Amino acid sequence: MNNNNHIKFPLSSILVIDDEKYICEGCKMALEQKKYLVDFTLTGRSGLDLLEKGSYDLLLLDIILPDLDGLEILRHVRKIKPRIKIVIMTGYVSVQNAVDAMKIGAFDYLSKPFTEAELILSIEKAIENKRLVDENYIIREKRFVMFNFRNIIGEDAKLIKIFNTIRKAAPTETTILLEGESGTGKELFANAIYAESQRANKQFVVVDCSTFSSNLLESELFGHVKGAFTGALKDKQGIFEVANGGTLFLDEISSLTLEAQGKLLRVIEYQQFKPVGANNIKKANIRIITTIRRL
Repeated sequence: MNNNNHIKFPLSSILVIDDEKYICEGCKMALEQKKYLVDFTLTGRSGLDLLEKGSYDLLLLDIILPDLDGLEILRHVRKIKPRIKIVIMTGYVSVQNAVDAMKIGAFDYLSKPFTEAELILSIEKAIENKRLVDENYIIREKRFVMFNFRNIIGEDAKLIKIFNTIRKAAPTETTILLEGESGTGKELFANAIYAESQRANKQFVVVDCSTFSSNLLESELFGHVKGAFTGALKDKQGIFEVANGGTLFLDEISSLTLEAQGKLLRVIEYQQFKPVGANNIKKANIRIITTIRRL
């Protein structure tokens, strides 16, 4: 079996901060049995020192410490180590504490006393979430390296002029139309624009407009609600909702009917759309790149 595309990560490392040594030792023992690398410390200040010097995947943090406030530690860690996952522990069962911590950026919380099974479940969920985020980040970095403008080779004066024009437009929120004959690299340019845009860390949704059937076009683009038409057995997200916050690449937009292009233009102009059969209008925060084939 070929696993060349599988991204391998080292063993996950965890830091436990709790002023009760027996809790630290218990967590360390339970987590090391699951092959995690675990350090612990009894004070907030020493914990911050370890975090700043080391490289941890997850912080297991007691929210009540003798020297520093757990929520303040949480805020600070989110600033200095934004990609670390944080699970808080508290012996003071308070919904407000948990809500505040989650708002600041905690992934999960455990109310003391908790079982070993509860600990393992929470940690495994957090580590798996981090693995997916890191894997996605690596894929995006590879996409940037593969598709940025430095990797589009060309010395022709007209091509260089096109490079310069597109590079200026890439960091903006402007909708871009790429026009050219088939095989001239329009998709490569679209990927390069995305890689150098302000949305490069968001989703990039590619749609081949030539594959749309006219009778289901609106449903594909804007989604639909249950019962909107025969066969609509449940709500469905459309492409605009899936791509929300990121970049939508509409390849061969000239394949759409004039009516469809008009509806698309209204979405681009007003940044809103309505799913088929719905009463409410939805916002669309999307950067759009389109192509048409010049015959």
